[in-house]
Amino acid sequence: MASIGSSSLATEADTIDARGLKCPLPVLKLEKWLAEATPGARLVLLASDPMARIDIPLHCRQQGHGFAEERAEGYLRFVVTAAGRARSS
Repeated sequence: MASIGSSSLATEADTIDARGLKCPLPVLKLEKWLAEATPGARLVLLASDPMARIDIPLHCRQQGHGFAEERAEGYLRFVVTAAGRARSS
């Protein structure tokens, strides 16, 4: 039986649990994921370091990625959407 690649049909976001990690580790994990992500891919990043509230949005704005921030019990939850990559002509 032939299998269909789930990556093109997936609607669930990947998750990185960076709770307990101090900066800059949550941003570094985000950068690693973004380097491999396709445009429009979504990631849920969980972080407990208060600096992540500054660093994650700053990184996303500087690199053109979309993001939303939510507070949960004792940690922050970011939903990051990978931007399209610029193409040279």
